[in-house]
Amino acid sequence: MLTEFVRDHAFTIAWFGLMAVAWFGWSQEDAPSHWRWKLGAGSVAGLALAGVFGYAMVTRWGQSSALEGRYEWFGLLVLVEVVAATIGSLYLQRSEKGRWAAWWVAMVVAAHFIPLAFLVADGSLIVLGVLQAGALLLLARPLKGKQWSTSRIVGPMMGLSMLLFAVVSAALFVTTEGGVW
Repeated sequence: MLTEFVRDHAFTIAWFGLMAVAWFGWSQEDAPSHWRWKLGAGSVAGLALAGVFGYAMVTRWGQSSALEGRYEWFGLLVLVEVVAATIGSLYLQRSEKGRWAAWWVAMVVAAHFIPLAFLVADGSLIVLGVLQAGALLLLARPLKGKQWSTSRIVGPMMGLSMLLFAVVSAALFVTTEGGVW
């Protein structure tokens, strides 16, 4: 995270830690048994980041945010993301292609990082979104020939990218702020 807004920085680390937990959890839907401990470890790491930086965010809540004066745009972006993910997933389910839901939701998440980067004044989110979308596009063709849920591959990829982004951001946070507490 490359932002001057400390509260936003802490929030993003906490949120990405939590989202890593969600993606690693979704991947357990259809993961091979020998992956499960690794996915669980990723979830624990994400949960630890969410807890520590959730605290950092709460203790800095009075500080400024890039979203000041633009909260309604942030809300609209999140609403569009949720609606697009839901409609696409329902369509896939009804057309008997429900195994693609994780891939679709991941693509919506990756795409939403681009306008989000402008709202929170952080270009690193563009890089993350482009890398995620590119990886998802590269995975689409090999996944077509499989019978299992796309969550098997997409979940770990999204979880790991969120976790790595959060870890790098946490290191930057600690370096610039002198600590979390």
